[in-house]
Amino acid sequence: MDLLKEKIVKEGQVYPGNILKVDCFLNHQIDCTFLREVGKEFHRLFKDEGVNKILTIEASGIAIGTVVAQEFECPLVFAKKNKTKNIAGDVYSSSVESFTHSTTYNIIVSEKFLNPGDKVLIVDDFLAIGNALKGLIDLVKQSGAELVGCGTVIEKGYQHGGDALREAGIRVESLAIIESMNDETGEIVFRD
Repeated sequence: MDLLKEKIVKEGQVYPGNILKVDCFLNHQIDCTFLREVGKEFHRLFKDEGVNKILTIEASGIAIGTVVAQEFECPLVFAKKNKTKNIAGDVYSSSVESFTHSTTYNIIVSEKFLNPGDKVLIVDDFLAIGNALKGLIDLVKQSGAELVGCGTVIEKGYQHGGDALREAGIRVESLAIIESMNDETGEIVFRD
């Protein structure tokens, strides 16, 4: 997606440790007009798959999931990182190690929101080593629903999480795949 690549180059910042900050438009401050285009692109890519549920993880995936769910005219379900008092009944649960936060979360979704017969598209803002997506995929499997694929806005291709998921037979569509970044020059190289 050329528009995304242009925004990453123009507005993104590269920090030491292979950190790409895009908080000015994607995951802190949200450029809603741009995000609408992201939703349209994921719809274009998965429109023939019969998607009836969008699944993401809190918190950064919620804005993306919302616009994608609007395009598919279906509900958005988001996995919570902590069980709260207002979650009643049984839940699907999976353990996710966060690369960004160096911690492990126990993500949960109420069993009433994912069911056999659902066709689920998972979306998220970033894909690095793939732990968040693996946890979400596990929730889909536990529910008996069908995973139609995973859509990520930005994939860090050099961390190979997307490659591993694709090799496992999972359809992964990333709108921009970064091959390398240089924090000294700010240069970002994208996969073709």
